[in-house]
Amino acid sequence: MNAPDLSRAAQKAAFENNKLSKRLHRLVGQAVVDFNMIEQGDRVMVCMSGGKDSYAMLDILLSLRERAPIDFDLIAVNLDQKQPGFPEHVLPDYLKSRGVPFHIEEQDTFSIVKSIIPEGKTTCGLCSRLRRGILYRVAGELGATKIALGHHRDDILETFFLNLFFGGKLKGMPPKLVSDDGRHVVIRPLAYVEEADLERWAELRAFPLIPCTLCGSQENAQRKQVKAMMRQWEREHRGGRRPCSMRSRRWCRLIWPTAACSISPVCAPRACPIRRATSPSMPTPVSARVNSREHNPSNGFDAEERHA
Repeated sequence: MNAPDLSRAAQKAAFENNKLSKRLHRLVGQAVVDFNMIEQGDRVMVCMSGGKDSYAMLDILLSLRERAPIDFDLIAVNLDQKQPGFPEHVLPDYLKSRGVPFHIEEQDTFSIVKSIIPEGKTTCGLCSRLRRGILYRVAGELGATKIALGHHRDDILETFFLNLFFGGKLKGMPPKLVSDDGRHVVIRPLAYVEEADLERWAELRAFPLIPCTLCGSQENAQRKQVKAMMRQWEREHRGGRRPCSMRSRRWCRLIWPTAACSISPVCAPRACPIRRATSPSMPTPVSARVNSREHNPSNGFDAEERHA
């Protein structure tokens, strides 16, 4: 490859990286606005696991804070679960280099999970409940008003299908929720972001990723089955997971029944379940009718925690 070709390739790579950055910041900012995730004077506890999602969430929130019209604080929190081989220095070194205040909470949940869950069984359920309880306690001790988790759009879709196929219920993972006791507000700023974009951003930003030997090593996890199913759908039906209104602001009501959908006039009516449900010339899908009966406008994403 000659010099002009190398120059063009570098320019194209820089252009694509800039597009990725703009898209990530726009989608995170839109999610924050749509669900009123962060308000004036908030102290946001950013939960850091050492994976690509939490790194990207912190990175983008730091960037958005510099130009936000409101003032809010960020504090990073990592739960050291005492997994064998966990590099304890990686996250503190990174957070110090970014000038982010942080707190490392040490709790040996790894031994608890391993002692209770039989070998070969998935540990996700117990592990997530232990983590959630610890994070709630730490948030209270640190005076955090919001708890930011790094779940992205694919996680939300996977949770929906997990509940549908393995739980027999229509239940999702809301971008914002209040705990049962009303003391804690959980937000998911990456709710509109694709996992593929996060993978590219982590590679571009060279985050010091820490592998999880507890969750990532479970090949029989139902979530992995759902993820494989979704990727197969994506290969067979390109663009099938895009939001309505051509990559626009909100998701369809079939997944988040209480979300208000902004429908673009250029949206293809037969491609959008909301259009089909609201157009008098088109039959209403059964799933949309079920959700419309259950929908209560007074209960938004600030309702009690039903989707943990």
